[in-house]
Amino acid sequence: MTFSAEATAPEPFLKMSNVNVALGDKIVLHDINLTIQTGEHVAILGANGCGKSTLIRTMTCELYPIVQPGMEVRIFGRPRWDLTQLRKHFGVVSDNLPGLQSLANRTPDSAGSTTRRTTGFDSVLAGFFSASTLWPNLVITPEMRERAAEALARIDATYLAHQPIGEMSAGEKRRILIARALVHRPQQLLLDEPSNALDLAAQRNLRESMRQLIHQGTGLILVTHHLNDIPPEIERVILMQKGRILQDGPRKDLLTAPVLSELLGTEVRIGEEEGWLHSW
Repeated sequence: MTFSAEATAPEPFLKMSNVNVALGDKIVLHDINLTIQTGEHVAILGANGCGKSTLIRTMTCELYPIVQPGMEVRIFGRPRWDLTQLRKHFGVVSDNLPGLQSLANRTPDSAGSTTRRTTGFDSVLAGFFSASTLWPNLVITPEMRERAAEALARIDATYLAHQPIGEMSAGEKRRILIARALVHRPQQLLLDEPSNALDLAAQRNLRESMRQLIHQGTGLILVTHHLNDIPPEIERVILMQKGRILQDGPRKDLLTAPVLSELLGTEVRIGEEEGWLHSW
């Protein structure tokens, strides 16, 4: 017996058709038509204020499109999700997510006693419950502990397991956020401006972690305005400007000095080293 490719192919991670999104009385996303396959690696690039954050919030069901004829949003083939169930399939790493701001932004000096007591391993475990720490009422299973250890190992962060969150650097906290997003073994992972506030060493570690995840088979959506955040393995690039998708195509065609100069409204020069691009 044979099976057709159509019968076995997974549903696309995301399908948006004729999507417009408003904040208050202002439309901030215009006529978005976008399909991202499950397991695909994509970079979404644009200047601050171009609509990237609104697009992310629409993907994660924090914002909803204007209802109009022909409008459609499907995530893994479904028009509606219980958000707690969606998090098991789609991991999100963003400083703006509720419940994660304190973890991402607290410094050792500002961390409270709860944060100081919460270790990296505890925080990853708490990701099963979308909680900032392990509260006494939470029931932790052996499988959860196994998956938390697996998630830390996947990004070479096992050494952070017993370190208090309040004593971690910004880069170490970012790696804990990624591990939290991985505990459910999601099919797709979204990283929103992951290198913000990181020093050069932490940026390098983060970028190597992204490459590891890609090679391990995790689909990756990277949202950034930094060209040097984009791993060489990402071949599809989406350029956004003024709330619209300006271009969507191969990396080699879009990550060029002329295209990016037009996108950003300033002269951009591009260099390359070992597949990584950098701009000035």
